[in-house]
Amino acid sequence: MAVILALDDVFDATVLIGKTLKKKGHMVHTFTEEDEAIAFARTHPIDLAILDIRLKKMSGIEVLSILKNECPTMRALILTGYPTVETAREAASLGTDEYCIKPIDRIELEDKVEKVLAAKPKSWLTVTSQRQ
Repeated sequence: MAVILALDDVFDATVLIGKTLKKKGHMVHTFTEEDEAIAFARTHPIDLAILDIRLKKMSGIEVLSILKNECPTMRALILTGYPTVETAREAASLGTDEYCIKPIDRIELEDKVEKVLAAKPKSWLTVTSQRQ
């Protein structure tokens, strides 16, 4: 089970992401406002952030940069209906694990999330608890 933050300015998109990934056993926190998502991430550990590129106040790339500063080991999946080489490069430079074109269907979302989480390096806590 992973803790996932999903941020999209379209409420229905967050509902779809939340329902899909909760069925897979993940704890999903959905947001339509950038400020709320950032505030949540500052006080809660996040394993994966799923971010739309186009948001209300800032871009998903800007949010990703802020979140990565708060939690450098957090994984990220970017969703966009407006793919460009520039945003793909920016996302990659910030450590995005997947860059997906909308619309994304349920199965593709599940597969991408599983792939990203499977590649996640072990945390210090996990490594030390296994040594004992």
